[in-house]
Amino acid sequence: MSDRFIKTQALYSLIDWEPFVLLACLIAIAWLFYKFFLGAASPERHQSIRFQFSKLFRHFVILTFLFMIYMSLHTSTGGPFAELSRVTPYVALLCFVGGSVVFVKTSRLMVLQYLFLGSMRAGVPLLLVNIFSLLLSIVLSVWALSQVFGLDLGPLMATSAAFSIVLGLALQDTLGNLFAGISLQIDKSYEIGDWVDVTQGVQKAVGQVKEISWRSTIITGFSDEEITIPNRTMANAQISNFSPNGHPIVRSQIFRIPFHSDIEKAKELIEQAVVEISDVRRLPAPFAYVQETSESSVLIKVIYFIDNFGGQFGIGDKVLRKAIDALRKNGIELARNVLEIHSKRADGNTNSNPS
Repeated sequence: MSDRFIKTQALYSLIDWEPFVLLACLIAIAWLFYKFFLGAASPERHQSIRFQFSKLFRHFVILTFLFMIYMSLHTSTGGPFAELSRVTPYVALLCFVGGSVVFVKTSRLMVLQYLFLGSMRAGVPLLLVNIFSLLLSIVLSVWALSQVFGLDLGPLMATSAAFSIVLGLALQDTLGNLFAGISLQIDKSYEIGDWVDVTQGVQKAVGQVKEISWRSTIITGFSDEEITIPNRTMANAQISNFSPNGHPIVRSQIFRIPFHSDIEKAKELIEQAVVEISDVRRLPAPFAYVQETSESSVLIKVIYFIDNFGGQFGIGDKVLRKAIDALRKNGIELARNVLEIHSKRADGNTNSNPS
């Protein structure tokens, strides 16, 4: 391979034992960081990080194999390797590309783990990590074109302005979603694991944020369905976040009690039953009050506070069952709707048949 296409001496100077050992040390540091600082991560996140490490180790094994072949070819002066000396530049180029890939993946994994420190249970959006990987890859590519291939990028950058405009127009939606996702992350409107209500016009989606990617935000609904919403839509929509720390979620249930029942006793029993549910917060305490009355019943409404928005329906079921059970054990039944039918007999008297 002639220096006309590639600077072989510059390439050979980059592929040596020192860069190889430094790359191995960087992988070891990333692994030790995971072992000592991310033990409290969720099982799902452990699985994700280990999968990333397994891919990184496979790339490093391939790199090691190529590096050993290159060193054997580069240092040989005769023997069976002499005839293969022509392929040395190609093997060196493969080593350089493989080393660059391993370096980018290792750096990406270290950034990912660092971000995990602040959100071990829920995880971090891959959008930020992917942007870092993209920028690092661009920097390495530009540097390689300049140092290894000897390309002068100044004129190329100047003549690519028109191409950049055309490309920007073609990727308008994609870039719009990308920058919308970045702005959402800067504003911290929501994070992975938050329960959100996204409303735009007549369209509405409720679910838990699962992932924030280049193009969209993925949320999981109450029926475990995945809902993909473009980041531009998220940026323009009204978002209600039900997962901020220190802000419990208010929920309520209604009970109809016969008018002749002990209302104060019924309110006390309902409050005690709700307090016994572990998913309901003790502070603020549940509160029952008479909301309205009718000729035959009294409507008692109990207000309680929870932290788990996704479990609100299951918690509501527990509230209803425990409160009804507590009322029945104390001789208080729920009110029933009574329909009275009045009929007129031939003698002019009226029959009343409640049903």
